[in-house]
Amino acid sequence: MTDTEPRTSGTTDGDTTPGAWAVLLPAERYEAERLVHHDVLELTGLPEGAAPRPGDRVAVLVEEPLRLVALGRVAPATAGTRNAPATAGTRDAPAAGGSWEDPDDPQSDATAGLVVTYTRRVLDEPVPVDGSAPDGPVTALDPARWRALADRLGPPPARRTWLVSLDLPIEAATRAEAVRIFWSYVQELGPRELPAFVSPSGDELAMQAFVLGVEANQDPEEDD
Repeated sequence: MTDTEPRTSGTTDGDTTPGAWAVLLPAERYEAERLVHHDVLELTGLPEGAAPRPGDRVAVLVEEPLRLVALGRVAPATAGTRNAPATAGTRDAPAAGGSWEDPDDPQSDATAGLVVTYTRRVLDEPVPVDGSAPDGPVTALDPARWRALADRLGPPPARRTWLVSLDLPIEAATRAEAVRIFWSYVQELGPRELPAFVSPSGDELAMQAFVLGVEANQDPEEDD
């Protein structure tokens, strides 16, 4: 069984460092973060003057409207932490020499300039945030403001076991060939096009299809 339990101890573990930062994700990167589970958020091309230190607290935001989607801690940046870091540019464009990249793109191998280890995610139910958006993709945040944002999340929900499946009709001469073709389709189409089916363990009748990270009706008769 695959377990996605966070690798850190709770939402606001420790509070031993004074630094706090806001990371503002563009809409495309937020969508990509919702499609594939990652333990870390990576960015390159940080704006001049931004100097997050390992252990600093991070609030991950998206705008239009402004919402809190995750909390994290700055980790030491290392090459190859994950296959697809993003490039931190301005709110409307990437930094010079870089581009925003999706984490479900296996072709990317850029070196991360900022690594944020997630401590709490609310990607599917972001929390509205009062006030104006940060001026850039990575900006200093008052520690009291970070604490106020973290407190709005409340306790994490209880975890449970889910059954997730992906069924594709494959034409092939042998079982082994069918499996190879299956994985080729999965890599090519990914979560943006393929429906995954999920149900609570022990309640398969409650199965629901998901595409692009949201529920998707797969019954054509219900669309009529």
